[in-house]
Amino acid sequence: MITDLNDILSTNIKGMKRSAIRELLKFLGQPGLISFSGGFPSPATFPIEELKGIINEVMDNEAAFALQYGATEGDALLRTMLVNRYKASGVDMSIDNMIITTASQQALDLIAKMFINRGDYVIVGLPSYLGGLSAFNSYGANMIGIPMDEEGEDPAIMEAHLKELCGKGQKPKFIYLIPDFQNPAGVTMTERRRKEILQLAYKYDVLIIEDSPYRELRYEGETQKTIYELDGTGHVVLLGTFSKIFCPGFRIGWVVGHPDVLDKIVVGKQATDLCTPPFTQRIAARYIEKGYLDPKIAEISKMYAEKQKVMLDSLAKYMPEEVTWTHPEGGLFLMAKGPESLDTNALLLDCIKEANVAYVAGNSFFCDGKGYNTMRLNFSYESIEKNVEGCQRLGNFLKKVIKK
Repeated sequence: MITDLNDILSTNIKGMKRSAIRELLKFLGQPGLISFSGGFPSPATFPIEELKGIINEVMDNEAAFALQYGATEGDALLRTMLVNRYKASGVDMSIDNMIITTASQQALDLIAKMFINRGDYVIVGLPSYLGGLSAFNSYGANMIGIPMDEEGEDPAIMEAHLKELCGKGQKPKFIYLIPDFQNPAGVTMTERRRKEILQLAYKYDVLIIEDSPYRELRYEGETQKTIYELDGTGHVVLLGTFSKIFCPGFRIGWVVGHPDVLDKIVVGKQATDLCTPPFTQRIAARYIEKGYLDPKIAEISKMYAEKQKVMLDSLAKYMPEEVTWTHPEGGLFLMAKGPESLDTNALLLDCIKEANVAYVAGNSFFCDGKGYNTMRLNFSYESIEKNVEGCQRLGNFLKKVIKK
């Protein structure tokens, strides 16, 4: 082995850290562990029988395409299917406005690669998605966190930062938002707030990256228009994925935006993986073509709505009075918050050992290094019975800790 590996590491890799969520996966095999940690869909949602038939059909009839290299932009059939779904919901776009990526995490990395030089500023939520923060951090971004209320990121605070940075000639490269069932907070941005932030993007000429992995998993409330749909000027880049509504193992995501932006993302992707596997893309396209996707989304939403309600009811029953939590209208997560003295990061291993429950410590989602008294809880993966038992175990653990 080389004498000093650190001596030859790049600045980028030195600035990267292991994912707190990925590291927690090591504990999933622990007997009796109840995990509220990952963003895993329930395995019960996977369309195994349908996929068996489609895979056989693809291999029988389209093997030459499915097993070959494909276009960097993605399978034209899959892109057409996805574009038609957006158009059916009122979004004006064409296939030229979409490329396929190897899940949305690759899209985040490509966007960071495309826009961020070391020291550049980007605006994110406070808290925000760990995968996005990790991608931006790996390219040396300075992240400005915008606190959230029940409507989403605060536009007044956002404008204050935009005004200050632009006045110094340090205009942020983009604003990163997860407006539907935000990860980790579970908050849905109101249409009024979406329009307010869009006006800020116009005023200061800043791009918006709209990350939308959970949008179709709504259990209550009214569907909001995407910021991309409200825009129409090319100021918004929209990210989507199949990971929460189909199969995360297929690693299929997409980027919707102005063709000039997509052209640069394609260049970055060609240097990364050449193309997303045509095999999984064509299977996904045929799955949509056969009419399976929408009924599956309805089935998933019904299942998760029950789990969401059970977790909310169980938290109300078992949590200490000092702990509060958000009430998501959809998605996979909610965020709990304890007294300022609580350090969920320091307590995590004790919680796993004593209560056999795992969560994600909230500080991972705060770009300002705060949030130590918060935790993200996932309600989609475990069964209803384990959601109840896990909340009871977690509540008893926190009562003991807070009492001390």
